Amino acid sequence: MILSMTGFGAAEVENDDYKVHVEIKSVNQRFLETNFFMPRILFAAEDSLRRTVKKYAARGKFDARIALSDKRRRNISVKVNKDLAIAYHNALNEVSDALRLPRVTDVAQIAAYPEVFAAEEEFNLPGAEEVLLPAFARAMENLCAMRRAEGKNIYEDFAARLDTLKKLTEELKGYSPVIVEQYRERLKKILAEFLPQDAAEELKEASQTRIVQEVAIYADKVNFDEEIVRLNSHFDQFSAIMEGSDEPVGRKLEFLLQEMNREVNTVGSKANNFAAATLVAEIKNELEKLREQVQNIE
Repeated sequence: MILSMTGFGAAEVENDDYKVHVEIKSVNQRFLETNFFMPRILFAAEDSLRRTVKKYAARGKFDARIALSDKRRRNISVKVNKDLAIAYHNALNEVSDALRLPRVTDVAQIAAYPEVFAAEEEFNLPGAEEVLLPAFARAMENLCAMRRAEGKNIYEDFAARLDTLKKLTEELKGYSPVIVEQYRERLKKILAEFLPQDAAEELKEASQTRIVQEVAIYADKVNFDEEIVRLNSHFDQFSAIMEGSDEPVGRKLEFLLQEMNREVNTVGSKANNFAAATLVAEIKNELEKLREQVQNIE
């Protein structure tokens, strides 16, 4: 099955104590990467969230944004930094004496200075994971549903491009004997230009024998039937992998595309013909489009 690496999923779960909203998006990435944007109080659950991602995906970059609402009545206390308040008071008195200004008598003025007061809140959230983990798993399921839908579209694109590649390759195959025959005619023309009209019969026969030898050597040099056979084999393997199991197939397809490009480059070096070279360029263009699309799948 083809799975896209691009997707988005959201979910919300709440109970009497907490409400959790999760949004997860994924994009292309060679390996698996997860990033969490959530309140510090939830950091202890990060390992559990990472394990959840691994259950659903093998590759891709996942960014998860989690919002938590605590509906309980919380215990909040305010602590006074007495030493700092006294230090502020003494400093203000020094300024007052130096500038001959009235002393500060309002405690609220001193309390307004930084860090004199500090609010302390209970950061124990018992039972929060009972809401967080189901919400996260549900968001991942929704994301994967989108990845499967996108994967179906990619599968159809792969199938269409493979059909095009098979047709182009079959057409290219027909140029192998044409290239040899063109070479034969070129040799005959060259010999005809340089061989005297009244040349002896033995010389003419020797020249024909030489042509046969040269054509045989050339035919072996430019023959790309083996490359065509291997290309078709790679196309069949590509199709089989597309139809295969639910395991990630992106890396397997990347490897096959490398092999296809290698075979096509070999054909291109052998196909000494304008029409054949044009077909090779079209095949390479289709392979490049396949390669770009494979970067989008898991």
